[in-house]
Amino acid sequence: MHLFPAPSPAMGVRIKAGLFAGTVIATGMITGLITGSVLPRAAHAADLDALEEQIAHIQAEQRELQKALVSVQKQIAARRAAGGAETSAEHGGGVSSHHIASAHASMLHGVREEAEVESPHEEGPGLAMPSHPHGMATALNHHRATGPDAQPVFSGAHDTPDVESVVGHRAEDVVARLADNSVGPHGRETAGAQAAGALGDHGVFRLGPITLILGGYLDAAAVEENRHTATGTFNFWQDIPYRNESRYHTDNFEGSARYSRLSLMARGNVDAHSTISGFFEMDFGAGAATTDAYESNSYAFRMRQAYLAYDNSDLDFHFLAGQAWSMLTPGRIGITPRQESLPETIESSMLAGQTWTRQLQFRFVKDFLQHRLWAGLSIENSATLYDTTGFTDNSGAVTLPNGKIATISTNGTGLTNSAPFSNEIAPDIIGKIAWDPHWGHYEIEGILHFPHDRVATLGSGHNNTSIAGGGGGSMVLPVVPHKVELRLAGLAGVGIGRYGSVLLPDATLNAQGEPAPLPSIQGTGGIVAHPNPLLDVYGFFGYQAAGRSYFSANGANYGYGNPAYNNAGCGIELSDASTCTGNTRSVMEATAGAWYRFFHGRYGTMEAGVQLAYSRRSAWSGQGGAPDTSLSEVFMDFRYLPFQ
Repeated sequence: MHLFPAPSPAMGVRIKAGLFAGTVIATGMITGLITGSVLPRAAHAADLDALEEQIAHIQAEQRELQKALVSVQKQIAARRAAGGAETSAEHGGGVSSHHIASAHASMLHGVREEAEVESPHEEGPGLAMPSHPHGMATALNHHRATGPDAQPVFSGAHDTPDVESVVGHRAEDVVARLADNSVGPHGRETAGAQAAGALGDHGVFRLGPITLILGGYLDAAAVEENRHTATGTFNFWQDIPYRNESRYHTDNFEGSARYSRLSLMARGNVDAHSTISGFFEMDFGAGAATTDAYESNSYAFRMRQAYLAYDNSDLDFHFLAGQAWSMLTPGRIGITPRQESLPETIESSMLAGQTWTRQLQFRFVKDFLQHRLWAGLSIENSATLYDTTGFTDNSGAVTLPNGKIATISTNGTGLTNSAPFSNEIAPDIIGKIAWDPHWGHYEIEGILHFPHDRVATLGSGHNNTSIAGGGGGSMVLPVVPHKVELRLAGLAGVGIGRYGSVLLPDATLNAQGEPAPLPSIQGTGGIVAHPNPLLDVYGFFGYQAAGRSYFSANGANYGYGNPAYNNAGCGIELSDASTCTGNTRSVMEATAGAWYRFFHGRYGTMEAGVQLAYSRRSAWSGQGGAPDTSLSEVFMDFRYLPFQ
């Protein structure tokens, strides 16, 4: 049984004409409001707000009519494909106005009901998730939109509506097709979204065929801590002092606006199914040679992310090239840039045990099963963090017990800073599979890394390459969908310590000068709650640990975590540095905090955050014991997000 009789050739014209007439009427209403009773009172803010609400209401009705039109034309296209001529003969070749009106009212009611399901946080900070597996594709794919609200585009034979290339008002910065996993993309105003690189919906501009979208915020953050670490709101856990240093016994306060951020996306539509985009994200987190903490506090502008992306919704293929969050970083939906699962913490180092880097990569991703199964391969820039405790290290030229020289790194020159850059023979290779069922997000991942050096003596030498790597996974469990979620992530292997926030070493050297990858493990767990659209509350625990590799030769001790190292002076203030080696074995952190958005509207969002954190650093045992130390911190932050 068919819902409609066969459509006449003029049916689409009549519906479009009706929609056009509705638009004209709506425009006339707005004009009348502006030229009539509202304009004389425009000086009053309340009247302006009322006018904007009326305009928003009219626009909402137009969008519902537009959705209804899409649904009708889609059914017409399906009927034509199934043999519209035969059906037309059977039903008399026409569509009565009664049928059209009834169907339109029914579909409009359905659209309203679906909108209520898809947009439970319309007034809040969240990005709504459709209930139908194709709904997110409809809401997130963009094609020739002329404004931030959804605009349908028709292409192909018989004007078949291409509903998969419609973008929603709250999804301007999402280009990949996603399925509903009850987790969904980050709520745009959340600190997790800001860390990942969320863009705004206020700063959207059209420049010919290109859409420009602004993001970022002004940030004023400070920390009060019971040790003097001189790292501000960035925790460098391996610098937490032992009791032998006087700064262990002094408190410290430090604040800065250096982590204020600015981002920009430029995006264009190649055709109905493919989109290209470029994304930039910058802040002032780098310390320049001229930085003066006593007067100007002038920090350097630095690149956080800069990449291009190509997304094809017909082939379900996604490509990314440039500097971005490593694909090894846990995600929350699909394998999608700017949807990394990052903690909501104020500290710019995020959380001990968090898996991440930002680096150059060439990422290839394919999704399957209506965007629920994702597979990705990423070729990423490699680097090896070496520990050379016990060796004589002359700017990367390490003297071995046999007198040979192992070259592990070279200081940068030219336009590159003078820090060590390790020898690397190949990029890191990362693979990931992500699964988005109707409840939760799940990932498994693996990495291959190839530490490389050269050992030489006068007149001859040879190269050495080791194979390192590991695997892990993550999950986001929506305990209460879009309200409370549990996050778990972990990574284990050898030679991959730099992928954790603590930056434990990847490798040391053996007696022959070959890279000796160190075992490594890291993990995080936490719970995040959104009691209402203005409040986020979180608690996290993180842990990262490194194994040890060592040897002794000619009466001397070498390597990482050697039990023959002297730790006897680690608990004695002002003791000689040679009596406290203290190679880090593990770091843990427990933290809790909250963000409150006390202003939120068309002028942007103002939010405040507070965080309590406790960290403990433990060392490998040596002569004199296994020292440990701790750090307690209170973080405070104010942020203004003009584009959110």
